Amino acid sequence: MAIFNNGNGSNQAPKADSSTTIITAGSRIKGEMNLTCNLYVDGEFEGTIKSDKEVNIGKSGHIKGDIHTKRLVVQGYIEGSVNATKVEIKAKGRVNGSIESSELVIESKGIFEGNSVVKNTTPPPSIDKKASQTPKV
Repeated sequence: MAIFNNGNGSNQAPKADSSTTIITAGSRIKGEMNLTCNLYVDGEFEGTIKSDKEVNIGKSGHIKGDIHTKRLVVQGYIEGSVNATKVEIKAKGRVNGSIESSELVIESKGIFEGNSVVKNTTPPPSIDKKASQTPKV
């Protein structure tokens, strides 16, 4: 969606708290997207997506490239690398590549092929060897 402005402030729309950019089915886009809003993809995109909000790949959506976002919901297909706080692969969703996230959810019938790295985790508690030793008789 694009809004054109002729320079006078009389036709400015109020800013919404959340907006969504949509790539509809049948669309093919190559390049780099830097967004401060949500993104919904039902078409094809090749390149890099950077969003401060949520990226949702619809059932007929296909991404080839890198995605950096806060939250990713996959109902379609992604080939490439993902870096997000939370990744959800829904039923019939598929990711082929690498995922780096704090939280990864894969629903039944969702497919993930590749490598996963958990980020921002605390190390497991260490076991005190002296406390765990039993006295020998």
